[in-house]
Amino acid sequence: MGTRKRYVLIAIALIAAGLAALASQNVVVRNLVFLIGYERTLDTYAQTDTTVTKVTARADARGRGAGMVSAFFGLDNGLPHLFSLASCKGAGGMDGMPVIFSHEVDIATLEPGDFRITTASGQVGKVVCLTLAPADDPGELRTALLIGEYGSAKNQPTRVEIVGNVLSKDHLVNFHGASVKVTPLENGPSLVWAERVPQAEWALGRKATRLPWGGGDGCPVGTAQVVRVTWDGGVKKRVGGDADAGVGMLYEVTVIGPDGKTRLVKPMALADLGDGDNNHALCLDVADPAVSIRFPAGHLTDPRDDLNWDTQVAVTRTD
Repeated sequence: MGTRKRYVLIAIALIAAGLAALASQNVVVRNLVFLIGYERTLDTYAQTDTTVTKVTARADARGRGAGMVSAFFGLDNGLPHLFSLASCKGAGGMDGMPVIFSHEVDIATLEPGDFRITTASGQVGKVVCLTLAPADDPGELRTALLIGEYGSAKNQPTRVEIVGNVLSKDHLVNFHGASVKVTPLENGPSLVWAERVPQAEWALGRKATRLPWGGGDGCPVGTAQVVRVTWDGGVKKRVGGDADAGVGMLYEVTVIGPDGKTRLVKPMALADLGDGDNNHALCLDVADPAVSIRFPAGHLTDPRDDLNWDTQVAVTRTD
């Protein structure tokens, strides 16, 4: 190869690398612009219960109790400092604990002071802030990320209690008095919730927002059924990055036919991606109702890079 030709190829390579770097910087700049204009509506800081209500019901009309499905000690002094730009000011470097509710909650009734977190030694931690972001798509308002200082790897939180008035989104049930055991820091993520999504919320063909959270993509046109699954904490692929079609094919969905017989199917696609939350939408090409979901161990990780367990969850009927 001649010297001149070699120089030309090197120049082309340098230009390509520069364009790639510029594109990457543009993504960062765009995200920063969106961050600056992001309206905080899903985080709260009140240290006392300010909700005045006459609602005392602890179960809905179907008899489903109001409680917490899970509490996951996800990060010990490990929340990224950039997290403070999007939600919960000053959250960087604090503990993070996602709590999953049995029903969608009304953010106006949800405050840090509504929670008591107790460690193995009996100490009571402090929840500084909580947020429902980034799980804010229609139907997802059941995950609250508690942020504060409430334990350590050597003295882990063991129980979360609701000591204030926290109401469901429809104001039909009150979570006051509910409690749940905390999943230890070293455990990997698991499925804790699954439900059939009402057709009015399918948003087939929707694109994810340009922000790295909030507003995941929708299932493709032609989908016959959508099942939302919720992990007890945020998950990403073992090799890094958001879940994709390959991850979708790992889900096993048990459906029941008109004859009462069950069979296993695979999602035709995986959606609700690109928004950084703990939910996935399984897009099915069959209308037979889904009754349970399974995901095999070792393919997804939590923010600490703990691998997921082999996990299975029943599909809850919420209509």
